Amino acid sequence: MSTTKYKPRLADKYKKEVVPALVKKFSYKTVMQTPKLEKICINRGVNGAVNDKKLIDVAIGELELITGQKAVPTLSKKDISNFKLRKGMPIGAKVTLRGEKMFEFLDRLVSVALPRVRDFKGISDKAFDGRGNYTLGVTEQIIFPEIDIDKVTKITGMDITFVTSAQTNEEAYELLKELGLPFKNAKKDNN
Repeated sequence: MSTTKYKPRLADKYKKEVVPALVKKFSYKTVMQTPKLEKICINRGVNGAVNDKKLIDVAIGELELITGQKAVPTLSKKDISNFKLRKGMPIGAKVTLRGEKMFEFLDRLVSVALPRVRDFKGISDKAFDGRGNYTLGVTEQIIFPEIDIDKVTKITGMDITFVTSAQTNEEAYELLKELGLPFKNAKKDNN
């Protein structure tokens, strides 16, 4: 019986392929300067959660199925009378992935979920925030194979934010591209 610890495929790829490629492209003095993916945050607002509390439980359950990790409800920060919203009411669900689960989720997202999007031509490279983070909006939760389409009552989307240690958008773009995110306008390298 072998005692080798399980390691996600993308974590291995990061160390063996992505780091050397980024060091070569950006001429870092040491591999410790190489940007890395720190966490993936998945956030989901639930429309109609004020009137029907069960929708929050459904959203949390679906997020837990997709990520394999416990999700928590997000609460409103202030009162908004027009929406009948009180401070502290649950209005969505979120989960933050780090380490092995983060790489597993990214692998499933890139190789299984995104190719299931209808008329998929790649993701936009315009959603960087200037500090090395990227947010991807997914319009339907049914692209994930863990979701049983027959049990879905309402098709909703979610925001997936990739938080990196990169200092610039260009570094974050290259990191995410090397990890396998299929950007639309993948810039051609002149090497």
